[in-house]
Amino acid sequence: MLTSYAKFTVGQVVRHKLHPFRGVIFDVDPSFSNTDEWWESIPEENRPDKDQPFYHLLAENETSYYVAYVSEQNLVTDESGDPVDHPEVAEMFGPMRESGRYAVDAHLH
Repeated sequence: MLTSYAKFTVGQVVRHKLHPFRGVIFDVDPSFSNTDEWWESIPEENRPDKDQPFYHLLAENETSYYVAYVSEQNLVTDESGDPVDHPEVAEMFGPMRESGRYAVDAHLH
């Protein structure tokens, strides 16, 4: 059995490597755990390997807020230190900490 370790953690702010959006991680799947329809909607040349962690993000771009599901290979740490403006971030995490991350605490209970 393959054991995978997540490179990123819940509350961490990340950016997509290829697409212009960023977000805060609110859940992690050890490997792909979405529908085949979602998987097949990705152009074949861009489909990531299913055998890696996938992250659920409260995401934002210049024009909208949404929930994104992204493979580990397509994420990098966001070093800007800027908070994520997605409207659900405050409800789920509270304010950004000085470390540039969001804390997982009583907001989730």
